[in-house]
Amino acid sequence: MGDWLDKRGYRKQSHPGGKPLAEMEAGTYSFRMNLGVGKAVKVNMPIDVVIQPKKLRRDRLPVLIEAKSAGDFTNTNKRRKEEATKVHQLQATFGKGVCFILFLCGYFGSDYLGYEAAEGIDWVWEHRIKDLAKLGL
Repeated sequence: MGDWLDKRGYRKQSHPGGKPLAEMEAGTYSFRMNLGVGKAVKVNMPIDVVIQPKKLRRDRLPVLIEAKSAGDFTNTNKRRKEEATKVHQLQATFGKGVCFILFLCGYFGSDYLGYEAAEGIDWVWEHRIKDLAKLGL
């Protein structure tokens, strides 16, 4: 994903921990960023890829991506609730408009995808990385 972003003119750059997420510099990305979520008590939530589009979104929040890989269909259903919990915590902290997607590699069946879609979570397949451009990247 870093190569794809670099070729599109993005720059890998860490976002300072004390700065609000909406102040992430346009055209930058970071891997494995911890975001403080929660209202009363903040907890760190790891996000695999955080990308601030060159053209800022209206809410100025970056695109948040969770990378998922599965070698078979067995374990995906056990993990699907993790993403739902994560998106609900992100929405509670940053608002309903937060852009959280899954970057999928491997075997994910229609039951898993249907569950994620019902939670409002979209995805991009690894072999179709160009679909990230539809997010304004």
